[in-house]
Amino acid sequence: MLLVTLNGAMRQRLFHLLWKQNWGTRMSSTSRIMRPDDANIVGNVHGGTILKMIEEAGCIIGTRHCNTQSGDRCLAALARVERTDFLHPMFIGEVAHVSAEITYTSKHSVEVQVNVLAENIVTGAKKVTNKATLWYVPISLQNVDKIIEVPPIEYSSPEREEAGKKRYEAQKLERLEDKVRNGEIIMSVSLPDRQTKEPFTVVCSQSSLIHLVGPSDCTLHGFVHGGVTMKLMDEVAGIVAARHCKTNIVTASVDAINFHRKIKKGCVITVSGRMTFTSNKSMEIEVFVDADPLVEAEKGKYRAVTAFFTYISLDKENKPLPVPPLKLEGEEEQKRFEEGKARYLQNKAKRLADKERQQ
Repeated sequence: MLLVTLNGAMRQRLFHLLWKQNWGTRMSSTSRIMRPDDANIVGNVHGGTILKMIEEAGCIIGTRHCNTQSGDRCLAALARVERTDFLHPMFIGEVAHVSAEITYTSKHSVEVQVNVLAENIVTGAKKVTNKATLWYVPISLQNVDKIIEVPPIEYSSPEREEAGKKRYEAQKLERLEDKVRNGEIIMSVSLPDRQTKEPFTVVCSQSSLIHLVGPSDCTLHGFVHGGVTMKLMDEVAGIVAARHCKTNIVTASVDAINFHRKIKKGCVITVSGRMTFTSNKSMEIEVFVDADPLVEAEKGKYRAVTAFFTYISLDKENKPLPVPPLKLEGEEEQKRFEEGKARYLQNKAKRLADKERQQ
């Protein structure tokens, strides 16, 4: 009854305050049950499905926060995903609980921390499957080339704000380095006649997927959802890993995913993957997304997204299997292998250091 007696402006203001009090703008959570079409043939939920859920949760909280101020309405667009580890597998029938929280804001970007919890609703058992950090930029709904200023958040301590600032500067530098490394050169990945290629070579397992971007893939702006792109990338990486091992494979981790340029509705995207490094029990696959704007063909193809995925091979009991060594052909493959080995050793050292800090 109270809302009826207020004028329009006061009613809108009161509704906003009630909504903010009940839901907040810095935290959000979603849940859904895992279905057969979310998983592979042995029941493991695809890493791409989980990445898509993570991105959707980040987009919701980022968009919600950036629209708490007056001015242009906006939508949070994914710019980068930090390294994401798949801590435990998720299976058909389990419920995925995805929670997101804004942990840092700069003038034009938002850092979102996302956790994924898998619940067995029969036994009640729960396990953390993923922890991820994503960066978003708010794009104006009126002008897609305009980035909106982000409302600042309050930090629990100056130390937390300073730590967030360091993470922001680090990811900004890494994005620039990655963009320079990839440049605008479209490196084609040929599809060989696999029967004529030697097993366990790069060329034998490399794979590509071609996808026409439709309306269901896109945001309100008409650009591809980051989660859709990541799901396609994970599918291609999984095909590469399966062709190399000929076993059940699952996503173990994803190194930073950098979104260099937006992909517009109507583009044809080519998602390509190739093996770069193998250790005894893991394999690294480089994946990149090239966009071809058919309607605006004069603009030419461009590199839109890049990332490295790590997979492991499993037996029928979901126990790790040894990975066949990668056979290298040529200096370029040797160079990529050494770079992959450096990333592998760096990540291994970081995991050990994190484990020691938790003890």
